[in-house]
Amino acid sequence: MHVDPLIMERKDEERAGLLQSPYKTEISSSHPLTVEQLFEPTDTWSEGRGLNVLLYGAVGTGKATIVRKLVLDWCTGTTMTRFKLLLPFACEDLCQLSKAVSLRDLVGRKYLHLKNHPLLNGDKDQAKDVLFLFNGMEKMQLDFRIGSSELCSDPSEPLPPSVIIVNLLRKYLLPEANILMATRLSAVERIPQKYVSRYVQICGFNDPDRQRAYFTSRLLQSEEAAHNKEAQTLIELLYLNLQSESQLAAVCFLPSYCWLTCATLHFLHFTSPQAPIRTLTGIYTSFFRLNFGGEVLGTRTGASMSTQEYQSSLMSYVVRTVGKLAFDGVMNKRTSFSDKELEQWIGGKTKTDEELHQLAMFQTDVLDFFLAPCVKSRKHSSKELCENDEKQYVFAIPAMQEYLAALYVVLGENKSALQKLTSQVSVAIGQASEDVSALVNILSKFIPLRLFAIFNLLKLFPKLYEKISSRNKGRIARTMAAEMFRTEDSYNEDVLDQVEQSLLGVHGPQPQQSDDSQSFELYPIFMGGLLQYSNRVLLQQLDCNIQSTTVVQITRALRKYLVRELSKPQPPQELMDLLVLLYEFQNPRLTVEVLSSMKSICLTNIRMTSLKCFILSSVLSCSSASYHLKELDLSSCLLTSNTLQMLRPAFRHTLSLNLQFNNLDPDSCILLRDLLLDPKTCLSSLQLCDNPLLDSGVRVLLEALPENRSLTYLSLMHTGLEDSGALELAERLQQHTGLQELNVAYNTISDEAALALVDACREHPTIHTVHLYLNAITDEGKQSLYGRGVSSDEGNNRRVKVLASVTEGSDISSDWHPILRVIRENASSWDRKRVKQQLTVFLRDLEWGRRKQTSFWKRLHFRKVQKAVQATLQSLEKESSSRPSKKAE
Repeated sequence: MHVDPLIMERKDEERAGLLQSPYKTEISSSHPLTVEQLFEPTDTWSEGRGLNVLLYGAVGTGKATIVRKLVLDWCTGTTMTRFKLLLPFACEDLCQLSKAVSLRDLVGRKYLHLKNHPLLNGDKDQAKDVLFLFNGMEKMQLDFRIGSSELCSDPSEPLPPSVIIVNLLRKYLLPEANILMATRLSAVERIPQKYVSRYVQICGFNDPDRQRAYFTSRLLQSEEAAHNKEAQTLIELLYLNLQSESQLAAVCFLPSYCWLTCATLHFLHFTSPQAPIRTLTGIYTSFFRLNFGGEVLGTRTGASMSTQEYQSSLMSYVVRTVGKLAFDGVMNKRTSFSDKELEQWIGGKTKTDEELHQLAMFQTDVLDFFLAPCVKSRKHSSKELCENDEKQYVFAIPAMQEYLAALYVVLGENKSALQKLTSQVSVAIGQASEDVSALVNILSKFIPLRLFAIFNLLKLFPKLYEKISSRNKGRIARTMAAEMFRTEDSYNEDVLDQVEQSLLGVHGPQPQQSDDSQSFELYPIFMGGLLQYSNRVLLQQLDCNIQSTTVVQITRALRKYLVRELSKPQPPQELMDLLVLLYEFQNPRLTVEVLSSMKSICLTNIRMTSLKCFILSSVLSCSSASYHLKELDLSSCLLTSNTLQMLRPAFRHTLSLNLQFNNLDPDSCILLRDLLLDPKTCLSSLQLCDNPLLDSGVRVLLEALPENRSLTYLSLMHTGLEDSGALELAERLQQHTGLQELNVAYNTISDEAALALVDACREHPTIHTVHLYLNAITDEGKQSLYGRGVSSDEGNNRRVKVLASVTEGSDISSDWHPILRVIRENASSWDRKRVKQQLTVFLRDLEWGRRKQTSFWKRLHFRKVQKAVQATLQSLEKESSSRPSKKAE
């Protein structure tokens, strides 16, 4: 489903406001039009003449999309059927033609089969069925003076393309033909009013319902997505954020930003291994390529100037001006800017007429595309608001500021004037030294004087500058590493969650900020992503060239700084951001070198979405088959069976895997079974605590035991294991000879199954510890388990530790401390009532054992353990009593 932007017809009396942004004022006399109504007769229309319709709008409002859609619909016969011939031209191509050409030849060059079309002969009124479409009229140098553009009515007469267009608009050439012109705001005045029959302005998506229709069509464009609850939820959250008068709602009238929002959400939530690899930096680079590809900024008007002199890349001008503003904001931790600051950074020290003309065009066409009035909310600190309540501007999307700042730095625009001068002098001397050296080599054969060796000093200056330049690239890499691991950002959300919150808003309690400082954690990630080859190719099309030598120098220095930072302990959020950086960089060699310094990855409490799982697997897949992490901690990451599937490549590079406190169901055990059966897997420890695997899931998992030889530790604590599952586990243990420790604590295992399991462990050749505490085992069962740890084989003196309670008969268990530690760590997520009952049983057993002791020191030891159990019980009761009071408040 296609959603058309709002199209408004502007009357002649409204021409005074044409050069103003269409979003700052609304004129009541304007009325909306459809594409089909563009060529309906006007009041000034005279019979026998076609209409000249000028379609204009700011950058990002959808001009190019409207034009392309019109052409496609005409080809399929769904719109503009009154015209028998539609001829679209890109002014970007026409302005490059230097030779004179006739109208018929101009058509024949692009549409060979239409060169001799009878509708273009100029006979009678046949041209009334022709529609010319010129897209990007701001690129043409049109001169309507008769002395500069001669009159012509012959379609076969060779003329410059600009003169042909002028005569078409004058109605000297094919006067019956209709013309549709698309241009930017600043170019509206270039066409005299008498040659325009109707002014039409594109105003984008001016209401939330139109925006919602676009988001629905984009996010639910496939049949699978249409029935996806997650996609429906995303649309609802996005719509709520738009209705809340957020900063995003202030810029989503631009279809371009709606596209960027949908592309980012699709990247965050619907990334799959089967789809082509996309990066966040790539999305933003493609966004600029779509909006600024081929766009130029004129310096001044005049027929005497060449096309190269007249035009310059609009994107490079954006980087030098808006990028400079964004960089200053990042360096000073600011997101809002006043009018004076905009004038300072974007206006700059403009002196010449060309610079002033460029600035005026830029402010009319582009500035509002990047900066929007600040929607005052709690998100912006009072420090950023001026004392006199001066109007503040912010970037349309927060990530846009960080992208432009990163591009500004990577392109080297942040160099000082001395560095830029040194670069130019170095190039000049380097070129001159080659010529001088050739001459000196010839003369030295005839005049062998040592004096000529002095000229070799000329070669030293370029080499010296190369060293200085290399140090500057190292400074960029050091900045990337420093911004990546800032101490004050250690406890923020990971960067992908921050991006999502900027689009969907924060629903529920607002997170409390430790201070008023802003975090720019996407800034270093964008810097790395811009060095990726595919992004550099797109930027080159925008006249923003990043040299390969620059990439090599930054990469070499970045590896050193990242390895140095990783030698220190890093919070899970910072490690996730590092993985995102490596993924955005798409440099396997750098990734392998950084991973070689990482022995473990702890991502506990990170909300592992499908994208984050894909990033983790992609990064670890860059390493060789021999590389293995000592531990991969994914506890409390909200993993499901679907996301677990995406992590399988990462699991192959892991020795110890911690998956406790997730949402893994019995179906997840199918993947875990296949993982254990995979010959490429060297998994030695698997922790599945606090996952609802149940007996059915454990049975599937146990199918891997006969063929697996690497597993030494298995934790099935609090997985819903019952007697039937425990009995089957006891039978399967003999088929696996490498297991050393088994944890089945906090399940519903009774005496009979517990005894059978301990008997199987006792006869197992390698198992030395089995955890059975917090199960439904009676006192008699615990007494029986106490003596079951000794092997029945008389020649084997090995003993199996059975951890069923803090006591072993009338003695204290040597493992009482690990049991209490596990209970303290997990009590917050367990059934508090059941845990309290077990702790009460522990206290009763300790009291009974203490009375049996005659030794003072042993009784003192019992007392110490009793106090530890009582402290744990009291802390649970205190937490339980505090929760209802908080709810009441």
